[in-house]
Amino acid sequence: MVSNLTILGIETSCDETAAAVVTRHADGSGKIEADVVLSQLDEHSAYGGVVPEIAARAHVEALDSLIEEALLRSGKTLSEVDAIAATSGPGLIGGLIVGLMTGKAIARACGKPLYAINHLEGHALTARLTDGVDFPYLMLLVSGGHTQLVLVKGIDDYERWGTTIDDALGEAFDKTAKLLGLPYPGGPAVEKAAASGDADRFSFPRPLVGEARLDFSFSGLKTAVRQAAQSIEPVSDQDVSDICASFQKAVARTLYERIGRGLQRFRDRFGDVENPALVVAGGVAANTALRSMLTTLCEANGFAFIAPPHRLCTDNAVMIAWAGLERMAVGFQPDGLDASPRSRWPLDSNAQALIGHGKRGAKA
Repeated sequence: MVSNLTILGIETSCDETAAAVVTRHADGSGKIEADVVLSQLDEHSAYGGVVPEIAARAHVEALDSLIEEALLRSGKTLSEVDAIAATSGPGLIGGLIVGLMTGKAIARACGKPLYAINHLEGHALTARLTDGVDFPYLMLLVSGGHTQLVLVKGIDDYERWGTTIDDALGEAFDKTAKLLGLPYPGGPAVEKAAASGDADRFSFPRPLVGEARLDFSFSGLKTAVRQAAQSIEPVSDQDVSDICASFQKAVARTLYERIGRGLQRFRDRFGDVENPALVVAGGVAANTALRSMLTTLCEANGFAFIAPPHRLCTDNAVMIAWAGLERMAVGFQPDGLDASPRSRWPLDSNAQALIGHGKRGAKA
């Protein structure tokens, strides 16, 4: 049995600078020793989105002090941690360089192994830290950059069952908010406005509903929102609330159908799994209406619905440290100091690249 292991994690893939110290016990359970996150929301809100150059500069200015703070809170020194884990991709390349180079420097100076972590694997494995979920399980990743339905079979063993063919869901929320003059980030703003809106006033499309494949599409929904707003200009505050509520309803119904098909596929393939689970991760997972819908869907299909605490669904270093610990515990070799940051890094290397949001190349 593997003894207790402790890792310092570093996350700088987008607009949060984060450091954490996490321990994995011999029985597979974990403990968060320290978790420090610095949001850059104020720096980017004026631009209506993340500015890569500003994000990278902010990481440079903040990361060293955040690492010091994480170690101080954990009561551990660098000599007492067993390894360093840093996000290596996917994400904004400038930020990735800052975090990975810092991780390399610490690993080199302290003689510690380095684990270059896929940010998406961090999301995929967080529920094993918070809820002790057993393999296999389904993960719905819904964030500003990703909308994916992934089968999680084991460490470094993933099958992407569905992905967006255009906008990610978080991006659709942000663009809808911007169209309606709501502040950034769009997800919380749209949800707040929707709370006082009439969800039945506008009938918005539910893209790809009815198709056997499990992919997602939100670009057409965003276009429908723009057309609805233009058709009733000038829009009042109540109009905005009604559009947001109708938009959120269309999203919920789309996810209900898409994810429902995924749950059935899981049942067909893993009928012997006694306690199947759907894990949700990513910033959009904080949306109350979507959580309620997914909870109802899972109950109807005999699945456990697992959503880690909100702070661990958004970008954080705890999940990076935990992914490193999981890899370390099962014997994955550490990465060399020549590990490179990757702006694109799919969890499932065999998944076909799709045209649209997923293909520039191919977004992870």
